[in-house]
Amino acid sequence: MTRLLLDVNLVLDVLLNRGPHASASSEVWEAVETGRARGFLSAQAITTMHYLNAKAVGAKAATETTNALLSVFEVASVDDGVIRSALALGWRDFDDAVTAAAAQRARCSALVARNPRDFKKSPVRVLTPVEAAAWLGATRRHLSSPVLTRR
Repeated sequence: MTRLLLDVNLVLDVLLNRGPHASASSEVWEAVETGRARGFLSAQAITTMHYLNAKAVGAKAATETTNALLSVFEVASVDDGVIRSALALGWRDFDDAVTAAAAQRARCSALVARNPRDFKKSPVRVLTPVEAAAWLGATRRHLSSPVLTRR
């Protein structure tokens, strides 16, 4: 099964309905919710979103949102190895480097990000939400083909 790590911006696009990005990001999210892909969020993305949400709407609502996210997405760990791998990438944006290293450690097929230029030398393939949605759509059509379902 396809394993995808979603950058924090994709989740925020869906949660905050940030158009024009929300549509493609929602398609990727839906693929995870319906089991067509395994979705991951890095541990630091979870803590960042919880923090921002708590500031905006309070701790209780932030906890509810975090629990909802955890019911859909798995957490890609950020540990000593991930941090060292991120440092070895030598990127200006350390947060992006940690995201890429977490995707690699979680054995993701792709990292889905709106800003692929920030992940130019990623150890994991980087797709935009539009590219990921198209890729997942092609995967869904392939899996539902009569040739494959006859097995």
